[in-house]
Amino acid sequence: MQVSLSEKRRSFAVNGKPFFYLADTVWSAFTNASMQEWAEYLEYRKMQGFNVLQINILRQWDASESDIAIEPFGLDPNGYYDYHKLNEDYFERADEMLGMAVEQGFVPALVLLWCNYVPDTWASMFQKDNKMPLDCVEPYVSYVVKRFSKFNPIFLVSGDTDFPNETANAYYMKALETACSVSPSSLKTLHIQGRLREIPDSLEQHEGIDFYMYQSGHNSQYQSTAYEIAQHFYKKSWIRPVLNGEPCYEQISYSRNVYGRYSRFDVRKAAWQSLLAGGGAGVTYGAHGIWSWHKKGKRFGIVEGEGFDQPYDWRDALRFEGAWDYSFIKYIFENYNLTGLQPAEILLNPSPEIRAAVSDDTIVIYVPVNTRLRLNLDLQKYTCTTIDLEHRRFAATEMSANGNQTTIHMHRFESDVVLIGEKN
Repeated sequence: MQVSLSEKRRSFAVNGKPFFYLADTVWSAFTNASMQEWAEYLEYRKMQGFNVLQINILRQWDASESDIAIEPFGLDPNGYYDYHKLNEDYFERADEMLGMAVEQGFVPALVLLWCNYVPDTWASMFQKDNKMPLDCVEPYVSYVVKRFSKFNPIFLVSGDTDFPNETANAYYMKALETACSVSPSSLKTLHIQGRLREIPDSLEQHEGIDFYMYQSGHNSQYQSTAYEIAQHFYKKSWIRPVLNGEPCYEQISYSRNVYGRYSRFDVRKAAWQSLLAGGGAGVTYGAHGIWSWHKKGKRFGIVEGEGFDQPYDWRDALRFEGAWDYSFIKYIFENYNLTGLQPAEILLNPSPEIRAAVSDDTIVIYVPVNTRLRLNLDLQKYTCTTIDLEHRRFAATEMSANGNQTTIHMHRFESDVVLIGEKN
C-alpha cells in the first residue's frame, strides 16, 4: 500500500482514494517486542482499525528495559556503538517485523534519526555520549531506506527534535537528502519536539518534506498547543497535510515530574481539537506502556529523562479504552468524508477550546464541555447530529435559527460531543 498526497495536498490518498492517517505510537518495537508479542499486538490494533505504525528504527534512549539483547550496530571496546559496523541480525529482525505489519495492512512510519543520536539537541543533556558521526549518516540512511523501501513506508527523518544549531541541522539535511535520493516516491516529514512550531527554512522549504507533523506533547501546562500548532502549520504558504504526530498519551504522567496522568478524555480532546484546527489529515494515538514497550517488573527510565511516572505493562496499555475512541474518529471521518477538513471561523462562543471545521457541505464542531453554542451561520438547511464521544451514541440536535445566526442548545450528554451538520 503506497500512501501519497491528495490532489488538494491537504490530506493523504491511496490509489486516489482518501486515506485517514490513524497511527499508533510504538517507538520501541524493534528493540523490545518479541515476535510473539508483535503478532499479538498487530492483531489487536488491526481489529481496531489502525493503519499506520510509528516506529523508531534505532534504539530509543528512553525505552523500557528489554529482554532482547540485540543492537543495531557493533560495539567498540568501551561498549558504545561503532556506527561504521551495522548489525545485519538486528535489521533482519526488523525486516521480518515490518513484513508481518505490512501483511496485516499497516503502513510503517519509520524514524531515521531520533534526537539522541544527533549532537546538541535537547536530549544531549540526558545522553551525552554515543552520538552518530556525521559521516555515518549517509551510509546508515542509505542502507535502511534501501532495505525497508519494499514495505512502502513513510520516513520520519527526525525524531522528537529541536533544531538547536547548524551542526544538528546538518544531520537532518543529510538524512533527508539521502532518503530523497534513494527513495524519491516515499513520503517524508519531520517529527519535532513537543510544542515546537518553528522549523529551519532550509528544511521546511525543502521539496522532500511532504507534510507537517507536530507534537502537542505531554506537558500539562501547554495542551492548547493541540489546536494552536495545527492552526500555525495550516496557515503556512507551503500547502501540506498537517497532523498531530504525538498528542498526550493515554495514562502517561504529566512531564517534568508533575503529579497526574492523562485520561481517556484528555487524549480524545487533544485529537479532536487537532483535527478541527487544521490537522485534518489524521492523528496519532499513544498509550503509556506501548511506546516504550514496557513489561511489568522491568526498569523504566534507564536514562533519566523527562520525568514520566511508571508505564503500564504493554498488554494492559494495549487495551486502554482511548484507542477505541481514536478508532471511532477514523470511522466518523471516513463515513462522513471529512478527511482534510478546513478550519472554520463560525463560532461566536469566546472559548478557543471549542473547534469548528468544514468539508464540502458538512460542518463539524467539537464541544469538550457542555454549553450552548452560537454560530454566525444559518443552519436551517442542515440536518445535525450530536455524537456522544464517551459512549459513542448518536442523537438529534436541538437548535434554533435567527436571521444569519444559529443557536445550538445544550445537549443531553455528560461528556464531550462532536456535532455533524449535513446540508440538505
